[in-house]
Amino acid sequence: MSQPASFNTNSLAQQLRLPNGSLLRNRLAKASMSEALGTYDNRPTLGLVTLYQRWAASGIGLILTGNVMIDRRALGEPGNVVIEDEADLPILQKWARAATDQGAAIWVQLNHPGKQSPKGLNKRNIAPSAVPFREDMAAFFETPQEASGTEIQDIIERFGRSAAICKKAGFSGIEIHGAHGYLINQFLSPHHNKRTDKWGGSPENRRRFLLAVYAEIRRQVGDDFPVAIKLNSADFQHGGFTEEESLAAIQALVDAGIDLIEISGGTYEAPAMSGALQEQKKASSVAREAYFLDFAEKVRATVQVPLMLTGGFRSAAGMNAALASGAVDVIGLARLMAIDPDAPTALLQGKDSAQQVHTIKTGIKPIDRMGLMEILWYSLQLKRIAKGREPRANESGLLAFVKSLAMSSWGTYRTRRLRARN
Repeated sequence: MSQPASFNTNSLAQQLRLPNGSLLRNRLAKASMSEALGTYDNRPTLGLVTLYQRWAASGIGLILTGNVMIDRRALGEPGNVVIEDEADLPILQKWARAATDQGAAIWVQLNHPGKQSPKGLNKRNIAPSAVPFREDMAAFFETPQEASGTEIQDIIERFGRSAAICKKAGFSGIEIHGAHGYLINQFLSPHHNKRTDKWGGSPENRRRFLLAVYAEIRRQVGDDFPVAIKLNSADFQHGGFTEEESLAAIQALVDAGIDLIEISGGTYEAPAMSGALQEQKKASSVAREAYFLDFAEKVRATVQVPLMLTGGFRSAAGMNAALASGAVDVIGLARLMAIDPDAPTALLQGKDSAQQVHTIKTGIKPIDRMGLMEILWYSLQLKRIAKGREPRANESGLLAFVKSLAMSSWGTYRTRRLRARN
């Protein structure tokens, strides 16, 4: 455990002014994680209020919600919250106030899964093109149907409408999920996007969908409301979205007025955020802790937009070093917040958390290769916190997998049954 940083060297406690004038009280952010705490008909619950109150009480500056979907017909997992109308405005307001009443900003991460949805959950999955998953994942994910031009336009409008509802509910901002193999990332990737119309082909055409989503959100929320994006540095997949294309997309977003960019990487098929993959990185990268700091430095050399980096941070010293490098403005914490929801209290004093993130394995090699436990195990910990309990940092990976499989199967069944009644 590192020694506490002095007040002068602990940059984590410094405020950050965003381009639109919004102020974050410090440089720590809770990054998005899969919560699946919505009802089976995809409405927010009081469990989310409890969970976010706990996080906000830690003193953290920014909290990003887990995936919030824009269409009940397009879910990424059972229990996703969907915001497509104002029916749930009262509880959305409680959710927002769980953070803002304690001084934290809370941004809703809006998403559409595209093809990246468990088999049987949705009546049909659409994507830029009908590209199947790799062979060992075909049992879990169906081959999608190619989205029509009308469907693409509907999705763009849904992103904007959902963002406007979030603003009305009192949330502090929006993050567009453009990473990790979901729909926007699928449009960006030449591996998933084989279209020959205006939405595919050249890198400029493949990022047209992303820029249209951003423009529609901005049109509906105005210039003074923070809009950020989570974007892959690369897909780490043969024929996928490259660093050069990511840099070009970032420049286009900056030119359009984006307020913050969160850098990430990988997809379900190539999970770069998986601890198992990161263990293979060279020693110099491990010493710097952050998974994508090298890419952040390339971005910083090109643009001056605030950058958030998530993944790999283990210590207050490592986080401060990243901030001191000038390449990063906000430190994203995800899995650590699931096993130590009070971690920011220590980090803001220059101390390390008492917990350390480690790779979760089931002992079943095909499952462990997919990196699914980096989502499933931590989701179970979030459910415990949402019930007012403490997380179990030593919970068995295999037991968590069995629990998650049972919950997902039941959730898929219940979701389909409820949808059939309506």
